[in-house]
Amino acid sequence: MNGFLLDGTAVPFIEGDTLMDAAQRAGHSIAHLCWDAAVGQSGACRLCTVRIDGRLAAACTTPAKAGLVVENRTPELDARRLRLTQMLFVEGNHFCPGCEKSGDCLLQAAAYELGMTGMHYDMQAPVRPVDASHPDIWLDLNRCILCKLCVRASHEIDGKGVFAMGGHGIGTHLRVNAPTGLLGDSTLAADDRAASICPVGAILPKRRGFAVPIGRRRLDLPSTDARPPEPAQDPDENH
Repeated sequence: MNGFLLDGTAVPFIEGDTLMDAAQRAGHSIAHLCWDAAVGQSGACRLCTVRIDGRLAAACTTPAKAGLVVENRTPELDARRLRLTQMLFVEGNHFCPGCEKSGDCLLQAAAYELGMTGMHYDMQAPVRPVDASHPDIWLDLNRCILCKLCVRASHEIDGKGVFAMGGHGIGTHLRVNAPTGLLGDSTLAADDRAASICPVGAILPKRRGFAVPIGRRRLDLPSTDARPPEPAQDPDENH
């Protein structure tokens, strides 16, 4: 078994691993939104950007190689992640106090981890549709961050191709493969992987929502005595 260094710690990997694959398996946290072990590579969100031997690269698409020196949690890299996270918050409609309480939102978890205390940018407040046509699943495009996880899961795991990306640039959006464009007219089933893989709650089961009570949340801090990390350094504060 081979290994590389991640923030000074040796991480073993097997042939075919990306840096993210190996790090996650070994219990090391690299921030991510568009990565899931069950689907293929994407590199869409860039939150997992690390420095490898002095150059920047996405950990979720970079093959692991013996002897690589990888920097992950540095002030510079965390400042980049903070800005990306803030951009994702303002580009959509993400209101954590009135939205997420199950501890399954990776966007919210990233904001906590990076010590995000404000948006920094002006809110865009787009008006996007909420599709309630499916008997079991909600589709709220106000929360979609274009990570493509549902697209890849539907194609690669479910074998259905329910979701796809449409448009260009700022007009890029999630599309549903149905004559009407509505989720209720698609072949999506409640037990499909695409119905549960969303990291931000854009695709949610009906009649349950954010059901896990506060106090038993998957992404909570380890204990009530734990202190949140120091906020990432603002890259603009010295300019």
